[in-house]
Amino acid sequence: MKKKFTLFVLLSFLVPFITLGLSQNVSADEKTPIDTFRVGMEAGYAPFNWTQTNDKNGAVPIGDSNNSWAGGYDVQIAKKIADGLGKKLEIVKTEWDGLPVALQSGRIDAVIAGMSPTAERKKEIDFSNPYYESDLVVVVRADSKYAKATSLEDFAGAKITAQQSTFHYTVIDQIPQVEKRQASKSFSQMRAALLAGDIDGYVSERPEGVTAETANEKYKMVEFAEGQGFKTNPEDVQVAIGMRKDDPDIAKVNEILGGISADERVKLMDQAIKDQPVSTQEKGGLMHDFKNIWNNYGKLFLQGAGLTLFIAVFSTVVGTGIGLLIGVFRTLPKATSKLGTLLQKLCNSLLTIYIEVFRGTPMMVQAMVIFYGLGMAFGINLDRTFAALLIVSINTGAYMSEIVRGGIFAVDAGQFEAAQAIGMTHGQTMRKVVLPQVLRNILPATGNELVINIKDTAVLSVISVADLFFQGNSAAGTNYQYFQTFAIIGVMYLVMTITVSRLLRFLESRLDGPASYEKTETATSGELKE
Repeated sequence: MKKKFTLFVLLSFLVPFITLGLSQNVSADEKTPIDTFRVGMEAGYAPFNWTQTNDKNGAVPIGDSNNSWAGGYDVQIAKKIADGLGKKLEIVKTEWDGLPVALQSGRIDAVIAGMSPTAERKKEIDFSNPYYESDLVVVVRADSKYAKATSLEDFAGAKITAQQSTFHYTVIDQIPQVEKRQASKSFSQMRAALLAGDIDGYVSERPEGVTAETANEKYKMVEFAEGQGFKTNPEDVQVAIGMRKDDPDIAKVNEILGGISADERVKLMDQAIKDQPVSTQEKGGLMHDFKNIWNNYGKLFLQGAGLTLFIAVFSTVVGTGIGLLIGVFRTLPKATSKLGTLLQKLCNSLLTIYIEVFRGTPMMVQAMVIFYGLGMAFGINLDRTFAALLIVSINTGAYMSEIVRGGIFAVDAGQFEAAQAIGMTHGQTMRKVVLPQVLRNILPATGNELVINIKDTAVLSVISVADLFFQGNSAAGTNYQYFQTFAIIGVMYLVMTITVSRLLRFLESRLDGPASYEKTETATSGELKE
């Protein structure tokens, strides 16, 4: 009874997560009406765009979600463009690196994400006329010696970085004797690195610098007088709408942008800076911050955890099935006919290629190739959740096939011989004798794969799967409270992995039976008569 009660308690931790994850398991990728204008953005680059948990200040729902909205300057521009085109606006939350690929593969119709129309980007996608123009700044710690800098020369010897795949990173070379650090994937990473002392500053645009100062007094934005700052081309500091090559709507989009006056654009940006979540964020102690983050983003975190568990459990089960099928196939007796032998060798070669490719390449690369590559090469646009299940399942299958092979080898060869001696076929031997033992032998390794999959779903953020890590990163990019946010995320991962581990150990103990068996004596008939 004690074990059953423990099992019930552990399951009670997981069921709400999975239920919440499945509740948002419908993606907008499946069927998009023709009259929908799909706009891609990070929803984590305030004040241009951010994620919030209500529809205040004209925010727009992200995809089909009823629990997350996108707000900011880019969203307001997107609303005007969609209205002018006579279409319904749909925000597709996408990682920065995935925006151009998502556009080219047809997953979105436009990129409105504070993107500059650089010459390099123009080779791949077209751009509208600019809808905003800004100045470059450097964000530093307020207590550092660089906080009083007035020119690029004052940053000599400083450790400076910028966001990956932006022109911001290229202008760092203009700083004399600079220690140029590796580009960061997101502004969230750079802000955290700055507070941790890993870098001395990062290059950004003025609106983002204003946001950083507003969010945390530890940040300081350094502006430059004319002639003392970065030298840039006009298009470098402009922000435009990215669209597919030869898109017929570009002319109409430019016409709509032409109807938005310069004064109105300034007012929209000023309002976005005022409306961003960090502007109204309550100040308090550490525990107050934890409580505030959970109250604002707790439901999103639970949904992300549910989706994480769903992907991990489903993929581990399917991957184990793939591994068992491959393991059984590779134990088949050698074919007697020439054609059978040829087919057997061909299948074994293909299976070897599959195993080596998926074990020898990172899951993140596999996700990019399968999700975006299929769309660009063959026009096949997979649902994000389906793509996540497919990617993790086939990746797990490659590892499980080797684990199953080891499990089969662990079964004594004499059992195969004994089964054959009593007339069992190969299929009967595997099904009735070998596989039951294999399943028990590989259970610890299978549980380890499940725990790994729970953690490795984080790499699926590269294709914008809204798992726990993706939701946490979005929240941190909006509230600027990195330690508090990721501490909560870490605890949630720990709860999931510990719970799963305990459930698997309970299952192992049930399969093994009692630790010891005691002989029970029965009374003889004579004793009963007495």
